[in-house]
Amino acid sequence: MNSRGLDLSATDILRAEIIGAVPERQREAYTKKWEDIEEDLGREPFGDLFSHIRMVYRKAKPQGTLLKEFREHVAKDKPPVQFIDDILIPMADVYEELIDAAYASAERAEAVNECLKWLNRLEFNDWMPPALAFAVRRRKRPEMMEEFFSDLERLAYSMLITRSGINERIERFSRLTKSIENDEDLSLAKSPLQLSPMEQHATFSVLAGPIYETLAARARSAVLLRLDALISGGGASYDYDTMTVEHVLPQNPPSDSAWAAWFPDPAARATWVHKLGNLALLTRKKNSAASNYEFERKKIAYFARGGVSPFVLTTQVLSHSVWTPDVVEARQSELLATLEEHWRLQRREDPLAAILSQL
Repeated sequence: MNSRGLDLSATDILRAEIIGAVPERQREAYTKKWEDIEEDLGREPFGDLFSHIRMVYRKAKPQGTLLKEFREHVAKDKPPVQFIDDILIPMADVYEELIDAAYASAERAEAVNECLKWLNRLEFNDWMPPALAFAVRRRKRPEMMEEFFSDLERLAYSMLITRSGINERIERFSRLTKSIENDEDLSLAKSPLQLSPMEQHATFSVLAGPIYETLAARARSAVLLRLDALISGGGASYDYDTMTVEHVLPQNPPSDSAWAAWFPDPAARATWVHKLGNLALLTRKKNSAASNYEFERKKIAYFARGGVSPFVLTTQVLSHSVWTPDVVEARQSELLATLEEHWRLQRREDPLAAILSQL
């Protein structure tokens, strides 16, 4: 146990080793530098930073403990003063900007921070090592920062939507980190930052399908919130305690309801019920009874509070007097087009033909 009454973490042990190796005349100053960084970030984010730094240098799935691999791949052969001044402090400054979406620049900062806000909403943070590697090098080039983080958001959300596994994500983002360190052109189609035609096609196919069933709850909420922000024009706030995705057309509507009259064919109903065009966002927990209300009652009692909703996606629903297949299909096309344009999915191109044309 250390003096704070907490179990020693890997960073506590590394601190003892690294600071202990600093020349005595400089030790007090470097102890303060270390403590200032830890205090600014907080104990848990400070530990996360070391994990990300380890991945920047490791560029592969970890095979050992953070302590072991940090010693082998980061701290080895680096004088402690050099490590603190040239690696830890610059990385910590950038990391704080990235996790707070607080990039500062005379231009492009708002666009960069918008991308960072949505990256930080993801259920994984494997994108952080290449983000750190790039921002440390290019933070004074706002136009490059905007382009990179726009593409990184696109890549990360594509991997979320296509349900890429952790090994696949680590491998892709490790290749991207290598490309950054080698100063390669990240805009080239062959860059690990860019989506191939096949990846674009796969991403669009998921978005066009029964997304409610295909994606896990956190993933579909992230996608719908990103979509809501896009159609709202930016500036919307999503700091709600509860946010859920709800079907407009119920999954099991009563046989004597208007829903059944609008969707008399069970096959047609099954085609649309789980798709993007039939989904809305709520700031409350689901209510299975309210889910089957008639459309007008559902709009007033469930989708809105005081006649309004904080989500543009849901406001779209409130503006309709009926909810027929034609309405859902038109909305599906509009919402898909928004995501297609934002993430540059190029769904109309034959992905196989596109690949062959590049050979």
